[in-house]
Amino acid sequence: MLETHDMESTIGFYTEVLGFVTENYVRDMGWCLLQRDAVSIMFTLPNEHRDMPKSIMSGSLYINANDVGLIWENLKDRCNICYPIEDFEYGMREFAVYDNNGYLLQFGQEI
Repeated sequence: MLETHDMESTIGFYTEVLGFVTENYVRDMGWCLLQRDAVSIMFTLPNEHRDMPKSIMSGSLYINANDVGLIWENLKDRCNICYPIEDFEYGMREFAVYDNNGYLLQFGQEI
């Protein structure tokens, strides 16, 4: 579960840019579940137990895809790019973008 300070913008980014569907949104609780294919991501608004001034994560979310090239073509002009699509020596073709909260999303496919 990831924190967001702007639930509406987060839902908008994931549904309109990334093609996720809002499976469940409990506005009163500040929580939602977004899904696309086999990927599910939950978001929550910050609460009194974790008073974080901004959304942070030291790692990334890695999403395995069947056609990473097609995903790249659909996202490259619509997202803040971390690194463009590339074939890596460890056998993956991948790229990475930032979501509206600054979370790093990596998309990859075995070569």
